[in-house]
Amino acid sequence: MEVVWRKSTHSGGGDGGGGGDCVEVAELGAFVGVRDSKAVERGHLSIDRASLLVLVQEIKVS
Repeated sequence: MEVVWRKSTHSGGGDGGGGGDCVEVAELGAFVGVRDSKAVERGHLSIDRASLLVLVQEIKVS
């Protein structure tokens, strides 16, 4: 399975002003991969979809 990493179109172009700071996500079978787009060599977090949904909702509330 080829892993395709995606990031939000809202992340900007990485112009050095923080506009490119973003996380990337990828489909990993039953899980979703999450990684730092500026430090991909550090690996990724695998999280199930239900937990990712809870995390995103918590971030939106914060």
